[in-house]
Amino acid sequence: MPFAADREVPGLIVKFGDYPLHHGGVGAIRSLGRLGVPMYAITEDRYTPAAVSRYLRRAFVWPTSGTEDPSRLIEGLLRIGRRIGRPAVLVPTDEEAAVLIAEHQEALEDRFLFPRVEAALPRRLASKQGLHELCAEHGVPSPAAAFPQSYDDIAVFAEKARFPVVAKNREAFVRRARPAVNGTTRIATREGLLARARAWGERPGVILQEYLPREEAEDWIVHAYVGRDSVPLALFTGVKVRSWPPHAGMTANAYVVDNPELADLAARFVKQIGFTGIADLDLRFDRRDGRYKLLDFNPRMGAQFRLFENESGVDVVRAMHLDLTGRAVPAGEQRTGRRYIVENIDLPALLAYRRSGYTTPHAPIRPSGTELAWLAGDDPLPFLTMLARFVRPGVKHLHQLWRAGRHDGGTGAR
Repeated sequence: MPFAADREVPGLIVKFGDYPLHHGGVGAIRSLGRLGVPMYAITEDRYTPAAVSRYLRRAFVWPTSGTEDPSRLIEGLLRIGRRIGRPAVLVPTDEEAAVLIAEHQEALEDRFLFPRVEAALPRRLASKQGLHELCAEHGVPSPAAAFPQSYDDIAVFAEKARFPVVAKNREAFVRRARPAVNGTTRIATREGLLARARAWGERPGVILQEYLPREEAEDWIVHAYVGRDSVPLALFTGVKVRSWPPHAGMTANAYVVDNPELADLAARFVKQIGFTGIADLDLRFDRRDGRYKLLDFNPRMGAQFRLFENESGVDVVRAMHLDLTGRAVPAGEQRTGRRYIVENIDLPALLAYRRSGYTTPHAPIRPSGTELAWLAGDDPLPFLTMLARFVRPGVKHLHQLWRAGRHDGGTGAR
């Protein structure tokens, strides 16, 4: 490596909720651990893939739901900070963690290091309505959307809407407590929408969004670490080849592809809104009008962040640790053509995409290199633990997701 990380400053993976098979957390532990940074993580139990990584110094077992009172979560974080015994860089892996840190910076600043950001901004970015409003304010294209306040609003929308439409949970923070839909959901007909809406209650917590036809679109991703002046110190672009559930879920297979237009759009947007920290953006290129439309802005590390490195070996997690410890972030071109595969979900995604006939024109014919989410020769236990925990419940879960995707015509807007 042409740089050296500060090995006196540890990292802490912060996650709230029950999702033990999270390859992003494992990737962050390996990324900093290989530089000699002491790594700690919050885990559901002692036998998660993250907990058994050779690069993890200690797992703090703390089962949470992601719906706890913030004061309880802050108290728990500070308790972990005291056990670590020195300031640690926080690496949130979900919106709940990213928003909690942003909204309680003063309470956490003595124990932890994290990018300083306007306290309300991460919550607004994680909200589908908040992000849509920010896009409108700053001239960033996004799908047309409606935010119904009642069943009557949905009925009026259904009379005028062009189907299919996409339904999403409006706020990231209801997805665990009171989800209206199971993730991004494509609804094919007016009757299907009204049938679903009857179960959403008096105040439906959904966004109804324009459907961008997958045969006329291409999914792109941007990962960045944005420094103190809202200027990216590391910014990467890539194209999503497959996701699970198909066209709507987590990235299963992706490539690094240079896209200066997309990089410029992302850099301008983070500057306009004053964002700092790690960001994971999902955009869909709409071939009908030639515009990139912003679907999601996740104000935290994306699970597939290890797809991206520059020629100096910097990814967004390494960039954050270097910056927060007062070290320069080495520049360099991204490693174009690199491929990322999530082993446990790419096979079912491949089968589904073959049936649909969907292709990604910008994906390279051959990768210049491949990064696997789970399997690593220098750290095999997370992969083996993933297999042990995934096989039975994982196959059942994949089948449930597949069936949910078929309901009302399938899913598809991420």
